[in-house]
Amino acid sequence: MRRFAQMLLVLLAFPLAAQPLAGFVEGRVGERLQSDPGQDSASIREMRIQLGKTHFAGPVELEGKVDVLYDDLDRDRNHIDLRTGEGWVDVRTASAAFRPSFWMDVKVGRQVLTWGTGDLLFLNDLFPKDWQSFFNGRDVEYLKAPSDALWVSVYPGEWTLDMVWTPRFNADRYLDGDGISFFPGMYTPENPLPVDEPDGMEWALRAARHVGSVETALYAYEGYWKSPGGMDAEGRGIFPELRVWGASVLFPAAGGLVNAETAYYDSLEDRAGSNPGINNSEARFLLGYNRELIANVTLGVQGYAEWMQDYDAYRDSLPEMQPARDEWRQLGTLRLTQLLMNQKLMLSGFVFYSPSDQDMYLRASAEYAWSDQWTGTLGANVFAGEKEHTFFGQFEDNSNLYVAIRRWF
Repeated sequence: MRRFAQMLLVLLAFPLAAQPLAGFVEGRVGERLQSDPGQDSASIREMRIQLGKTHFAGPVELEGKVDVLYDDLDRDRNHIDLRTGEGWVDVRTASAAFRPSFWMDVKVGRQVLTWGTGDLLFLNDLFPKDWQSFFNGRDVEYLKAPSDALWVSVYPGEWTLDMVWTPRFNADRYLDGDGISFFPGMYTPENPLPVDEPDGMEWALRAARHVGSVETALYAYEGYWKSPGGMDAEGRGIFPELRVWGASVLFPAAGGLVNAETAYYDSLEDRAGSNPGINNSEARFLLGYNRELIANVTLGVQGYAEWMQDYDAYRDSLPEMQPARDEWRQLGTLRLTQLLMNQKLMLSGFVFYSPSDQDMYLRASAEYAWSDQWTGTLGANVFAGEKEHTFFGQFEDNSNLYVAIRRWF
């Protein structure tokens, strides 16, 4: 802890020498609310510097953003893997953007990508996520992991057509047992989930347009399941081939915004649904509503469902002792946000609850801004579930409370 405190003092002084760059320094610590024999009692203990700069070289916009990290819980902090975010440095952005024509925009390099209408629920957004950061108390911006990709947008008439090509598959920064245990006692830092990750390419397409006040979009994706979507005979997590088709709408109604989205996940390597080692195909549905209730108080609600295809074949293929998923998985979310003290204090709560799985996940935080440079955050991630094999129930021992101090420069 002494080394950690010394690092904090150094990082707080760092912005004085970094005036040409923009970014922040941050200290973040957290503790588990339950004992987990396979993990440290601390959920997070890290210092972070983010340095970013945008530069225009003629018609080309160059953007870079790098995080330098001291993670006191990292057992192998000298190892750096920019694809997985492991190690003491993470390149968030390193891209060049330009406009070769008035009807085309191009961006190439490392970039954080997103589309779709869901609030922390992703149907047609098949860009990588960082679930380790999301569950252990990092800022929500780190849920989105970077992609190494080419983005091209063209504007034929009233449409916007977006194409993203990723020459080498960018998986989620998925959970493997290191830092966050799952399926209690099975995957831990001493026994992480082994994986066999493909090297193939990915394609993502979107066609969007406004029809009056309604924002519509069609989506397509060709690649792989982003987190392990099955197991091979050696017990390794695998990423089977995946094709996704979807659509969304967003429009004002009843004093707020309504969003609806759907997607069909075509699991190409097991369309019959009879291989228990590969995810079945799924149809996914989302309906949401967001509005300001009163001044400085906003409410957001969502209903989400997954419909497993070929369910009978799935049940027939399951090993005898393996618990079965439901054919329909339902999930509801509630977000409530309030701004107080001249908007210096933000209170936020976000609840996921699944009536089919009988489990839940609460994200709660209070963030106070002392000034334009200083913010402090107190937050919690709380998991609960009736069964250890459901999505949120398996993380119950990872419930945590955290605190963060950030200085912008």
